[in-house]
Amino acid sequence: MAESLAKRLIEAGVHFGHRASRWNPKMSPYIYARKNLIHIIDIRETIRGLLRAEKFVQQIAAHGGQILFTGTKRQASDTIEREALRCQMPFISERWLGGTLTNFRTIRSRLGRLEELEAIRGGDELATYSKKMQSSLNREYRKMYRNLNGMRTMSRLPECVFVVDPRKEKNAIREAQKLGITTVALIDTDCDPDSVDLPIPGNDDGIRSVELIVSLLADAINRGRAEAPTAKGEKVGKSKASESAGEKDPAGAGVEAAAE
Repeated sequence: MAESLAKRLIEAGVHFGHRASRWNPKMSPYIYARKNLIHIIDIRETIRGLLRAEKFVQQIAAHGGQILFTGTKRQASDTIEREALRCQMPFISERWLGGTLTNFRTIRSRLGRLEELEAIRGGDELATYSKKMQSSLNREYRKMYRNLNGMRTMSRLPECVFVVDPRKEKNAIREAQKLGITTVALIDTDCDPDSVDLPIPGNDDGIRSVELIVSLLADAINRGRAEAPTAKGEKVGKSKASESAGEKDPAGAGVEAAAE
């Protein structure tokens, strides 16, 4: 399994780092070599970080927790949205609004405004406004939809924030740290691994690399979500089995009769 995973990672170019002149010295434990002025990431370290992250997000999903997917750079935006929708988790793929976590109450109120605008646009009320007002409302709706649509299902603060490139998403990392929220990140050789709790060393600029890492985490979340109802079902099944056993057990009936 590890060999097949390593092969997939190499084929996706996850092992390609940044130019050696742009490296962060703290990433040295995760660097295997330097070739043609480019750092090569140790794929074994990538697998270790990935397996730890998969186990962690799977446990969160199994307990009904939420993982906020964050990636606003061009190479990650579409992938973040697609995979977050696939595993039914909130996401931010366009722009990180200041205070998304630290001022979450205000963000929730803006989501209420977004739903209000959708109701206006979907009904006959829009026609009662002037053309200038209609244009203003449509412009406000497009802006809010672009920035807030991915957080509709986030009724509370997430248990984990997954980030592609913590240098780009430094505000997300800073807010998560301030609130004590665990951070998981795909980090390249120009990043600081100490800024995140669970780093996954890998290429955060390649589209195929980002797609593979994010899809593997989404698969782990789906496995965790599948485990949650199974565990509840087993408890219910055991209780029903014990009830039926008590009904059929003559010894149990005798004890009940004696108690009466």
